[in-house]
Amino acid sequence: MPDVPATSRAEIERVFRAEYGRAVSVLVRVLGDIDAAEEAVQEAFAVAVERWPSAGLPPSPAGWIITTARNKAIDRLRREASRHDRHAQAQLLHAVDDPVEEGAVRDDRLRLIFTCCHPALAVPAQVALTLRLLGGLTTTEIARAFLVPEATMAQRIVRAKGKIRGARIPYRVPREADLPERLRAVLAVVYLVFNEGYAASSGDRLVREDLCAEAIRLGRLLVELMPDEPEAMGLLALMLLVESRRATRTTADAAVVSLADQDRGRWDRDLIAEGQKLVRRCLRRGRPGPYQIQAAINAVHSDAATAADTDWRQIVQLYDQLLALTPTPVVALNRAVAVAEVDGPAAGLAVVDELDLGAYHPFHVVRADLLRRLGRTAEAARAYDAAIDGSANAAEREFLRRRRAALDPPSP
Repeated sequence: MPDVPATSRAEIERVFRAEYGRAVSVLVRVLGDIDAAEEAVQEAFAVAVERWPSAGLPPSPAGWIITTARNKAIDRLRREASRHDRHAQAQLLHAVDDPVEEGAVRDDRLRLIFTCCHPALAVPAQVALTLRLLGGLTTTEIARAFLVPEATMAQRIVRAKGKIRGARIPYRVPREADLPERLRAVLAVVYLVFNEGYAASSGDRLVREDLCAEAIRLGRLLVELMPDEPEAMGLLALMLLVESRRATRTTADAAVVSLADQDRGRWDRDLIAEGQKLVRRCLRRGRPGPYQIQAAINAVHSDAATAADTDWRQIVQLYDQLLALTPTPVVALNRAVAVAEVDGPAAGLAVVDELDLGAYHPFHVVRADLLRRLGRTAEAARAYDAAIDGSANAAEREFLRRRRAALDPPSP
């Protein structure tokens, strides 16, 4: 974006983060083309950068962006009109009178998710493309989430768009019979959108409330759409239980607060009750899956009145189940944290040091904390340095710097 006053830039970037996915979804419905929709929305935000610093925010920034983007698309069609695309131009001009504020907009994002998660696309491409379009995440942020180079991720997204265009994949929620085969990718998308909101991979703040709210909204829609799918229910329960702690995860000045130090009296009891109710419903189904087990782990945390009351043995058992279903190094790393609480930091560190996760920055965070608890301060300092270097989030880096500074001076 061009240089604008700091407050204006921050506000425009906030609107971009919050409304980009919605605007693209609406424009895809109107234009029938993902690239054209993205280009039109980006042009609209470029106009916003020029106008809003002096004119101020419009009453409905989202509506302004959608309307401006559609007008930009109409102008382009008029300039480039040929016999072949006059029909498309006529359809678009007719669509100008459609309401853009509310109403039908509600399910546009869900349609776009199912379009991106078509089985003709590889699952990593499905998830990456949806994060780009729905979450408004940058290619850099998505690459970091997938632990791949940015150039690789950019190529993956371009190829996915081309496949959708070339295969003429329809922009709609599929038939009921086709839903189950797309569920895995759709749930992965919603989960990753929530994760980016829960712990932003970049920026000044730990939490992006807009992404958390959007993921939960989509999770509720998926449960309505597929009420017999326990994994959809489990994902919603997981997000609600994690979201219940949001107000206590940072201080008033945006400093990070660890789980052990959070004021549990301020956790949102309504969200906890709803999440735990969903977990119980999942258990009755008897079809455990990764999201349900993660929800159950967070339900155990929410049952503890204090950090010391946490039933870590039950959490280790749940991680054992999760590791059996999804035997990944990241799950093993999270399990190691629980093992350290049951059997001590040395036991946890033994598990961590067997993992090949050097490119995954939470690995260094966990390892640094375990080394600190063992009094191995020189090694802990090096691990904190690696964790700080691997984080692009200012709030998290400051938290890690404070932890490092609190170490005793390392021995020569």
